[in-house]
Amino acid sequence: MRRLWLALPAFLGAACIAAAIAIPLFLVPQLRVVPLDLDITSEATTVSEDGSTGDRFPARVFDRCSVNERRAQVDDAHLSQQRRSVIVDPSDRRQATLQSAQTVQIDRLRDADGEETEPTMAAADAARECNDGLLTANIDRVSVNRKSSVPNGTVSSLQLEAAPEGVNPQDVSVELPDRQGFQYKFGFDVQKRSYLYYDTNTRQDIPVEFVGEKTIDGVTVYEFSGEVPETDVSSLPNAQGQAALGTILTMPASWWGISGRGVEPRDQVTMHRYATATRTVWVEPETGTIVDGMEDQHQYFRSPDQSDDTPAPIRDFQMDVLKARFKWTDETVSNQAARADDYMGQLRLGNFWLPLILAVVGVVLLGVWALMWWRGRRRGDDDTTPPADDPATTSWLGETRGEHSPIAPTDDAAGGGGVAGAAGVAGAAGAGAADTRAGGAHAADPWDQPTEQIPRVESAPESEATAEPSTTEPPAGDDSATGWLTPPSADETQRYRRPPAE
Repeated sequence: MRRLWLALPAFLGAACIAAAIAIPLFLVPQLRVVPLDLDITSEATTVSEDGSTGDRFPARVFDRCSVNERRAQVDDAHLSQQRRSVIVDPSDRRQATLQSAQTVQIDRLRDADGEETEPTMAAADAARECNDGLLTANIDRVSVNRKSSVPNGTVSSLQLEAAPEGVNPQDVSVELPDRQGFQYKFGFDVQKRSYLYYDTNTRQDIPVEFVGEKTIDGVTVYEFSGEVPETDVSSLPNAQGQAALGTILTMPASWWGISGRGVEPRDQVTMHRYATATRTVWVEPETGTIVDGMEDQHQYFRSPDQSDDTPAPIRDFQMDVLKARFKWTDETVSNQAARADDYMGQLRLGNFWLPLILAVVGVVLLGVWALMWWRGRRRGDDDTTPPADDPATTSWLGETRGEHSPIAPTDDAAGGGGVAGAAGVAGAAGAGAADTRAGGAHAADPWDQPTEQIPRVESAPESEATAEPSTTEPPAGDDSATGWLTPPSADETQRYRRPPAE
C-alpha cells in the first residue's frame, strides 16, 4: 500500500504533462471549426450617409403601388434588415450547412407630399398587397468546410419565395454554383490581405480588401471592404428559370417621367433593374467572427440598351428602386463582440492556460514523488544495522580485547584443585590454543571458531563423577594466589574441537 501511494504522484504528474502536450495538438483543433450549434441573429437599420441614426427617413424606396397610377413614385423610408443563421442538415464533423433567412422591412414611409405612413406585414400564408411592409425576403443555404469555412458545394441554393405546404423548398430555390467566398463567417487566422466575399443580391463572389485595424468593444478587428459591380438583376433567373418579378418593367415614357427629343409620352419604355453595392465587414482575425457589418445598397431601373440608337433621354434615365445604407445595430455588434471574445477565450484556454497549468501541476507532482522516494531511501539507510566493530580490537562477547584478559599464573609449578581453578586454567589454556592456531595474533574473529572458546566435557568415570571436588587449600608457605590451580595437560587441550563446517 505504501508503494502505491508513493507511485500515485508520479502517475498523476506524468498524466498532467501528457495532457499539457496533447491538448494543443488534439483538443484545440476540434475547437477551431464552425460550431454545429451556431445560431446567430443580426439586425441592421438604415442610417445616413455619415453613419448617424438621427434621420428618420435616410433611405429611398420605389412605391410599388405607383404602377397603377399615372406616374412612378419614390418615397423616403426607414428600413430594417433582419437575418438569422442556423445549422441544418446535412452537417457532420467535416461540413456544416448554414441556413440564413433574411428580410428587409419598411418601418415608415414619407411620400412626396410629406405624408408619413407605417406599413404593416401580412401573415406568412396571406396574400400580400403592394403596400405591404415586407420589401424583400429570401433564404440562403450553403454547406461549408468546418475547418476553413469555405463553401464545399454540397448545398448552395437561394430560396426566393415561400414554399407552399407539402412543397420541397428546393423546388422554389435556385442553385448557386461555383460559390467560393465567405459570407456569414470568415476562416480562422484571418490575415491582412484580400478575400472573396459572396454577395447574395447579385449572386457572385467579390474581392474584399484589407482596409485597416480597429477595436470594437475591446475586441481587435480587421476591416475589409469590397465593391459589387453593376449587375443586371433580370439576368438572375428565379426557380422557374425566368426573370424575377419586378426586375423588368415596361411602362409609358410619361409614367417614367421621360421626355425629350425622340421620345413620345406614350412610347413604351422597358427598363431593367440593376444593382450595385459596397460591402464592409469588421472581422475578429483569430476566430473569423464577423463583429460588425455595413452595406451600401443601390438598386435602380435603367435602360439595358445603351447604344446610340436609343434616344439620349432614355439612355440616361435612372430611377431608384432601393438606395440605403444598412448598419448593424449596437446590440448586434455587442453580441457578436462578446461571442468572438468568448470564442477567443476558449482557444486561449486550450492553447496556453490549460497546458501551462497542467504542466506546472505535473512538475509539482513529480517533484513530490521524487522527494518521497528520496526520503524513503534515506529512512531505509538509517534503519540499516551498523557494521560490526573492528575484530582486531573486539572480542566475541563485544568486549575490547585487553580489557578483561585472563591473568596468567605467576608460578608454572603451582598445583591445586577445585572447580573454579580448573575452569580458569582451562579458559586460559583454550585461549592460548586459539592464539597458537591463529599464529599468535588476534586477527581472527572469534565468531569464526565459536566452540573453541568452550571446553568440551567428556563423560568422566563414574568414580570421578561422584567424587567430591577437592577444596584443599594451598600450602601455607606458597605465596602464589593461583598456584594451587593445575593447568590442563596437552591431552586435555586436544579435547577442544572445531565445530562442523556450516
